[in-house]
Amino acid sequence: MIKLFRSKIAWALSLMVVVFFFGVLGYRFIADYSWVEAVYMTIITITTVGFSEVRPLDANAKVFTIVLIVSSVFIFGFAISVVSEYILSRNTLQKLKKKRVRNTIKSLENHVIVCGFGRNGQQAAERLRAYDKPFVIIERDKEVISNYEHQILFVEGDVNDDDVLLDAGIQKAQYLVTALPDDALNLFVVLSARQLNKDLFIISRASQVTSIKKLEFAGANKVIMPDKIGGDHMASLVVMPDLITFMDQLSMEGGHTTNLEEVEIADFHGAANCQSIKDLDLRRKTGCTIIGYVDPEGKYIINPEADLQLEPKGKVIVLGRPEQIQKLNQMFHIG
Repeated sequence: MIKLFRSKIAWALSLMVVVFFFGVLGYRFIADYSWVEAVYMTIITITTVGFSEVRPLDANAKVFTIVLIVSSVFIFGFAISVVSEYILSRNTLQKLKKKRVRNTIKSLENHVIVCGFGRNGQQAAERLRAYDKPFVIIERDKEVISNYEHQILFVEGDVNDDDVLLDAGIQKAQYLVTALPDDALNLFVVLSARQLNKDLFIISRASQVTSIKKLEFAGANKVIMPDKIGGDHMASLVVMPDLITFMDQLSMEGGHTTNLEEVEIADFHGAANCQSIKDLDLRRKTGCTIIGYVDPEGKYIINPEADLQLEPKGKVIVLGRPEQIQKLNQMFHIG
């Protein structure tokens, strides 16, 4: 639709240019005006400003002037209507687009809200898209939004505004990731988000070590320092390069190419006797190996024993090739 209006505008501008040159040539050769006088007469005629003629017109020149006035009125009227329709249609389309985004966000549940679409925010969004996890981005830069709005749900506004967080569906969200470059801004977001949703799992970025305790006290469940992680990773590549490279291979781009999976014990109920890890027998059934267990209190057990008793709210960390992980998901209808 926008392309259609743009073509109409181009057509209207072309007609206006044609009328202008038509008037200049007519006054130059019919009324025998100089080029400057012809341009002047054309301008005052098609704009209907009412100035007097350069000199009296003969009959032929008067007929030409009548034709020029009538044609310019119709063409300029057409141009004004096209431009007005284009402006109104753009506003209408923008309103419809925003309404559609709002309705989509209202329908979301257990989604992720990402505050800020900088480097870290974009990386988080890419990983969430790869795993088909629904998410909403809060961003105030209109240019950034216009570049990505066709593929990502955006809420435009200041993350420190509670109404903006509500528009992003924070009351029904499961996670919030605040990836702003300023620790003070992240702190305010954490405080506001925790007040609006007591059960929200909040992950915050931090630039300074001194900010970690403050963010946790404000309500953040996890605080990440991207610079520290990057430095540790580079140093580890020097100390134990093969191990780190192997670990990097475990972190793939999406749910269908992953080598690691975390599964709640509740997902196995009805499909397997899950009193212990041995009872699950995932190695024989799917080829996957259980390399970790997280109990309901959040305690991590690495390489758990086969006779470890499982609890309904616990989780197992599973290692396997992508096809084995897919088999696991299909067999127990996970995800």
